[in-house]
Formats: sequence, C-alpha cells, structure tokens
Amino acid sequence: MSARGLQPALDRRQLLASGLAAGAGLVIGLRFPRAAGAAADVAPAAAELNAFVRIGSDDTVTVLSKHVEFGQGTYTGLATLLAEELDADWATVRVVAAPADVERYKNLFFGVQGTGGSTAMANSWEQMRRAGATARALLVAAAAATWSVPAAELSVAQGVVRHAASGRSARFGELAARAAELEPPAEVALKDPKQFVLVGREDLPRVDVPEKSRGAARFALDFTLPGLRTALIARPPRFGARVRGFDASEARRVPGVVDVVQIPQGVAVLAEGFWAAKRGRDALRVDWDESGAETRGTVELVAEYRGLLARPGLVARSDGDAEAALAGAARVVSAEYEFPYLAHAPMEPLDCVIRVSEGRCELWTGAQLQTVDQAVAAEVLGLEPSRVAIETMLAGGSFGRRATPQGDLVREAAEIAKAIRGAYPVKLVWTRDDDLRGGRYRPLYLHRLEAGLDAEGRIVGWTHRIVGQSLLTGTPFESFSVKDGIDESSVEGAKQLPYAIPNLRVDLHTTKVGVPVLWWRSVGHTQNGYATEAFFDEVARAAGRDPFELRRELLSDHPRHRGVLELAAEKAGWGRPLPAGRARGIAVHASFSSFVAQVAEVSLDEGGMPRVHRVVCAVDCGVAINPDNVRAQMEGGIGFGLGTVLHDEVTLEAGRVVQSNFHDYPLLRIHEMPEVEVHIVRSTEAPTGVGEPGVPPIGPAVANAVLALTGRPARRLPFRRAVAGS
Repeated sequence: MSARGLQPALDRRQLLASGLAAGAGLVIGLRFPRAAGAAADVAPAAAELNAFVRIGSDDTVTVLSKHVEFGQGTYTGLATLLAEELDADWATVRVVAAPADVERYKNLFFGVQGTGGSTAMANSWEQMRRAGATARALLVAAAAATWSVPAAELSVAQGVVRHAASGRSARFGELAARAAELEPPAEVALKDPKQFVLVGREDLPRVDVPEKSRGAARFALDFTLPGLRTALIARPPRFGARVRGFDASEARRVPGVVDVVQIPQGVAVLAEGFWAAKRGRDALRVDWDESGAETRGTVELVAEYRGLLARPGLVARSDGDAEAALAGAARVVSAEYEFPYLAHAPMEPLDCVIRVSEGRCELWTGAQLQTVDQAVAAEVLGLEPSRVAIETMLAGGSFGRRATPQGDLVREAAEIAKAIRGAYPVKLVWTRDDDLRGGRYRPLYLHRLEAGLDAEGRIVGWTHRIVGQSLLTGTPFESFSVKDGIDESSVEGAKQLPYAIPNLRVDLHTTKVGVPVLWWRSVGHTQNGYATEAFFDEVARAAGRDPFELRRELLSDHPRHRGVLELAAEKAGWGRPLPAGRARGIAVHASFSSFVAQVAEVSLDEGGMPRVHRVVCAVDCGVAINPDNVRAQMEGGIGFGLGTVLHDEVTLEAGRVVQSNFHDYPLLRIHEMPEVEVHIVRSTEAPTGVGEPGVPPIGPAVANAVLALTGRPARRLPFRRAVAGS
C-alpha cells in the first residue's frame, strides 16, 4: 500500500509504549463480538472466554496468538503468560494464530497487528496475563454459581476448580460454556511473581515442537486448495526497471503452464506446480525498460559514501564540544568501518496463497504485519479491509524479511489474483535466488569514528559519523521514526552510547540509492553495535588499558550494562591465561531494552580466518518467561550474527546483485558454531526483547579477539573479505 493510503490508519493508532500500559486492560476487559474470521483449528464447540482464549469441552485450552511464530518461540511465551494466570494444565494448552483483526490483536507498541522489534513478550506481558486471569475469574464464578458457594472459597490448579469444604471439583471443560455466558470482571488481580508456576520454569516444553518434529506443522509452502495454481514472477535484473514488453510463446508451450500475466512488479507465470512454473519462467523473454533503474555497483557506492564521511552530517546527538575536545587531545584515534548489504535469507523463502471470490479475499501466509497486508490486498482488489481474511501460518524464519512496510509479497499475490480475475486460487512462491537477487537488504553503511585521549589516556571526546540508506523514509512508518531528517534506526545504538564520555557527537548522512532496504535482525544495532564496540577496543589499546576494565569504569552510570559485562567476563575467565594462539574479545550492547555482553574465544586458521571456539553470553532481559527459549534465542542470534560477519555480503555490479544462493551467500555451517554458554540475569523488571539483542555483540567480540591476537583491527566486513585483502 502507498504510504499515503495507510498513513491515516496509522495516525489513528499512534499508541506508543508510554500510553499503552494503562489501555492494555481494555483489550481484555471488554466482551468483543466473535471475530469475522475465526481462528484456524479452534473447535466450534470451544467456549470463547475472551479474545485470547477458548476452552473446549475436552479441557483443551486454545490460546490465540496475535504474533506470528517463525521459530522464535512466541507461541510458547504467550501461552505461558496466559496459562500462568489461568492456572491451566500445560499439557492441555495449544496455540493457534489469531485472525487479522487490529482492534482485538494489535501490537500495543505499534498500534497495528504485527510482530517485530523483539516486542512480542514485552507488549503482551500484562495483556496476556490479564486475559488468563479474567478467564480464570469467569471459571471460578461459573463454579460458584453451579455449587451455590462463595467464589472466595474456591481454588484453581492444573485446570481444575475445587471447593475444599465440600470436596467438589470441576474441570475447565465442564465449566467453560457457562463461564462464557457471564460478564467478565472489570478488574482482576495478577499473581505476585513469587507465585509463578510456569513463568520462569526451566523445563517447559515448547508448544510448536511436537508438530514440527513429526512433519505435521503447516507452512504456507505446504498449504494447498482445490484448483490451486503456483505462480513465479520474473522480476527485473536491476532494481527500478520495468517491463517494456515480453514474449510468452515458449513459456506457454511448457507442459503444466496455464497462464502468463503482466503485473506491476514483472511477469507472472502460473502453472499446475512449481517446476512447471519455473520452467515456464525460464522460457520467458522479457524486454526490460531500465531507464529508471539503479546502475551503480558496490564499488561506486562505497566511493560516494566515503566522500560523505569527510563532511558533517545531520546531528543526532551532541554532548559538550566534541570537535574542540579532539583538537585539544594529546592523541586522536580514528577508524573507518564498512558494512555490506546483507540478505535475510530465511530458511523458507517468501510464499503466499490467495483466493478471491464473491467480493472477498482470503490469504494464507506467514504474515508479520497483518494490518499492512490486509490494507494492501484491499487496496489492490478494491475491497474493504474487513473483506480480507488472513490465516497466519507458521513461517520458516524471517529476521525482518516478512515485515515489509509496503506489504510487497501480498501486493504481488493480489496483483496476480486481480490479473486472472480470481479464476482460481494462487500460491505465489519466491525461490532462494529470487530472495537473494530481488529482495530487500540490510543497508550498506560506512562509519567514521574518532576519539581523543588526554595525557593520562582518558577519553575526552568521541565523534561518530554514519553514512547509509534510511529504512523508513518514504514508508507509512516514516512519521514515527524519522525526525528532523534523521531515521532513528540509522543511529540507534550509536546515539545511545552508554560510556561516560564528556564530549560526544553522532551525525548522519542519509543516502538515496535504488536498492530496496529493510530492517534486518537487530536493525541499526547490527552495524552501530559493531562500529562502537570494535572501535572502543582500538581506543582502549591506544590508551594502554584493559578493554574490560575501561568499559567497566565508564559504565558506572549504567548498572544493567555493567552487570552483564561483569557477568560475562567472570564466567569467561577474563584475564586468565589461554592456550597459545588464542585470545578473548569482549563486547556489550543494549538493544530492544535488553542488555547483552559476550566474550568470544578465538584463534586464526591457516588462512587467517577467525575460528571461534567459545562464546560466553550474559543477558538481562527482565523476567525470563521461558529461560530455555531465552538461551535458544541468544544461541541463535550468536550463530546468525557470526555467520554474517565471517562470510556474508551482497554485492552489486552495475546495479545487478552478484550473489544468488547459499553457494555464494553461505550461512554459518554447524562445524563453525562455537560452544555457547548463556547466563541470564535474574530480574523483576518487565520482560524485554530476546529475538534480536544476541546479534550485535558477537561481531565486535570476535573482532576484538582478533585485534588482541594480531594487533590488526577488523574494519571491513565480512572477515572473509578482509582476510583476502579485497
């Protein structure tokens, strides 16, 4: 959808975190009418106690998740919160995706229904607990009315309501229908954390694992409908090109091909199956109009960016007088860092099933921004958004890829359905090559940092200049993130540098490039965290200081940063001798309101590439709802981040992407995965994000270990490129 088209809806929902806590109770305190599109797999006989929970006569507790599950453990976390306050038997709990319904299921931090920014647990912490507590109160009230006893005399545990005085008991399934007829209480009391049975439990099994283990889990790639046809799109080889004309005669001769249609994004080939669609697409002849295409390559872009590094940009933060501090410093340390375009490369590329009939559209996809997707499909098809139903499927990864502000995937599917006039259901599939060569990327960025040291080696000034594309300018979310020309996602993590430095300046040049970009796991923190933490070790080395001790000293006003730093260093044995040829590097970074420190133990192989043997990670994410999942997310973030800093880059030659699949965009291999220890700080603070915060520290921790080993900083990523000297 165009930014203009979606903006009014977003403006009406500028419900940022500061105003949401008070309103969260309203979402579950009201009796909503049953949703127009009932959640998938909820038994018709199940009683709806509120928007987030149904209870069947067989005692099954069905939790409706407003957030997509793409492997990060959202289903389990949300179910844990609700089941905790409901006092449910965990063995009876299952989770299904909620329908697209922004009023019932909006992300309380975004104001639209969507998953991202590591917000799933944070924005649901009270909401899901209140939903569980409200349902519990209704079940208790139903039992009290049935038995004619005071509700205060009843207790609930493991899915059973009991009246100790009379010895009576009833399972949830026996009470649910009557409970659903009662008026919910306006207020409910939540448990003291000391009473938690499920939250914080170490051995709670994930709800999505059994179906995935036996191959029964449903992904959009597996989903089918009677008469469905598979579509692949021929997209331009250069970003910004358009179809001038095409010859489909050979494509139509491919057995199984049923249609070829032009859409704004390219030419779609529709066939009875994937391979027929692919062969048909391969046989297409498309004449591309490249008059508006991006034709610069990586080399040209880097040269332009480097020129901008020499000039001041828009100021994002200015403390004291950094320029004067550098001018008067006894020594100035400077460095430039280069970060390439990166692909998201989820294991399951994009896919979507669409059916249009009788003035209604149905979508089956791993939707990450349901409100956007709903609005986009409605716009293309000329429908009201209420006539667009979305069944959110499980998704095989995302890392941000499924959350495009313009709803790219659904727009393509809707355009195809429009072009064929809804003649049959369509499954749109992106191949791996499609994703790597025609997708969206983490932006190319260059950084220049300078630090001034006084005669005693103290940091007296720090400047940080950033050059790269904006993620949100020109999108429906621009008004939320771009202020005075500065996209906050471009400077996050650099602007909030926690170290006690009296004179500090961060500025930004936002570039205009025809390469489509998108938030990528940890967004701006991924490159800003690397630049600040790798440069910090260069400064510590110039000052003759231990990098851990200097960090610790300068974090005295940031106890949570300092807490994870000290914990990681302690558990890693910082300062203790290592075998010859090995060194440790340390980094600490806060993102998405969580604090993570990592220590990497590294050696170099014969070719000079880092070999990471061990990573010790400390994380402070508030209450750890599912500690095992927190560890899994830290481990996954470390593996994800490590693979990209070692190997990965998307490069352009004359505007064309060079890489096409895992042979030239390799993910981390299992033999490269280090031993990982995760230590969780015990906390009573509200939960914060864990899906992304494990990524930013791993790169600089490895770089700092390499610096300790060799004395050479790693300023150009990936390491593979730096080692090759290219």
